[in-house]
Amino acid sequence: MRALQIDHFGDLDALALVDVPEPRPADGEVLVRVIASAINPVDDKTREGAIGEGTPPLPMTLGWELAGIVVNAGTSGLRIGERVFGMSHQLATGRGSWADLVAIPAASIAMAPSSVSLAEAATLPLPGLTALQTLNWLQVGQGDKLLVAGAAGAVGGLAVQLARARGARVDALVSRQSQIETVQELGADHATTDPTTLRATDYDAVFDTFGAFVVDAVADGGRYASIATQAGPVPDLSHRRVHTTVNQVREDGRGLAELAAAVDSGRLKVRLDAQYPVHNVKAAHEHFQRGRLTGKIALIF
Repeated sequence: MRALQIDHFGDLDALALVDVPEPRPADGEVLVRVIASAINPVDDKTREGAIGEGTPPLPMTLGWELAGIVVNAGTSGLRIGERVFGMSHQLATGRGSWADLVAIPAASIAMAPSSVSLAEAATLPLPGLTALQTLNWLQVGQGDKLLVAGAAGAVGGLAVQLARARGARVDALVSRQSQIETVQELGADHATTDPTTLRATDYDAVFDTFGAFVVDAVADGGRYASIATQAGPVPDLSHRRVHTTVNQVREDGRGLAELAAAVDSGRLKVRLDAQYPVHNVKAAHEHFQRGRLTGKIALIF
């Protein structure tokens, strides 16, 4: 079968589509025929060697997301032929999703949303679980006031929608004026490019996707979560009784099922910018690296 691998760190030329043995699912795993995956910033960082300690050994298959068809259900209770999607924590497990077949724990997948294509479904697991798990940590609910910094990005855009579905009021900090209309369409009540216009201590919770560290915006006794691990820890706000964290995503089949239900009910919109066949992976990455995307980029196997 085919897999997109690297055997050394480097630029896009390090990526190679190679033949590898088919995986054999272990107890508790499901074998999935991958129809689509997606590109994420962590894939570029891993290929470049920027992750450092904790990087899986070379050669490695890249990719964190998949959507496809069950071909061996094992003891999962799923049926052969069912449409599923999932997230594989590639750095922690070494199990990349950019391959024709992936053996993945049944607890790490869920039935794919029925109202969208598998290419669209493949763009949801990593940013969707990141948004969902972080909102859960922030305890965002009915009547809360939430600020999402980086609200036009893949994670931020999903966070805006999920928080609105919970009954929260959501404001957005974005990097470009052109993104204001986008995040308002996703449900933001107010959007700005200027962090100095944010009112101090005005938000019950802040969801920081890129290391903005707009810590003055969170209310005393509130909650501040960052997912920007590269930016370092959130400043200590214990003197204001503010709980802080740098949240890292984890595999979560139940969370995926929740996301699928949100998509199928119309509460969550999936944004797909473009899709490329896997043999055009370099062109897909070049598109990704140009930025200014309106959604994610899918790889079709």
